[in-house]
Amino acid sequence: MTPAFEARGLQVALGGREVLHGIDLVLPVGRWTALVGPNGAGKTTLLKTLAQLLPFRGELVVLGKPSGAWSARERARAISWLGQGEPGAEDLRAADVVMLGRLPHQAWLSTPSAADSIAVERAMRQTQCWDWRTRPVGQLSGGERQRVLLARALAVEAPLLLMDEPLANLDPPHQADWLALVRAQVAQGRTVLSVLHELTMALHADDLLVLQAGRLVHHGRCDDPATHQALRHVFDHRVRVQALDGQWVALPHV
Repeated sequence: MTPAFEARGLQVALGGREVLHGIDLVLPVGRWTALVGPNGAGKTTLLKTLAQLLPFRGELVVLGKPSGAWSARERARAISWLGQGEPGAEDLRAADVVMLGRLPHQAWLSTPSAADSIAVERAMRQTQCWDWRTRPVGQLSGGERQRVLLARALAVEAPLLLMDEPLANLDPPHQADWLALVRAQVAQGRTVLSVLHELTMALHADDLLVLQAGRLVHHGRCDDPATHQALRHVFDHRVRVQALDGQWVALPHV
């Protein structure tokens, strides 16, 4: 099958400083890959580069098509983005924020279609924020706002869903809901990439990309002992990975 992303020699410099150093990777479609690594490893930079939100050197192919061959509208329909700490329009209603995710599907200055409204309601029900659809975003808590932004990303209905720290401000029950939602997206054939600091949640993914100092040091399945060893290495052996109730968990190792 055509990979979701293929990168060869990917390099990114920000503010004159090299942040990503010649990354090569191939990410298959229909899987959930979590990006992990210590602070400053380049996780967000790599995710933004794959979303084509940053200038880069090297080659990037998305769904079999070179990055430069995508129009802005095509890319917006194919790649849905949830950024870290994104500001919201405080006066907009929650439903209007989610409707922004439908812009790539609408003609210029057109009104939302019935299909747009259905997609917005479906996404808001999936993230359990439909009940406050008429409330201004400025009146929502941090966790509520995050669920609205997640609904906006889902409303795009893109085959590729990229999320940077999607669990920010979510309490444990809603983190579990997010996990179920991601699994549902993958079951429908979508590809999910997420940057996560919560290593135990990341270990629920199909695969891990382990980064350190702007380099990809490991790409493997979450149940692979080599992946667990890579995690221990990049975190200076201050975490340990073990099985608990049939699931891998990452624990502090003092």
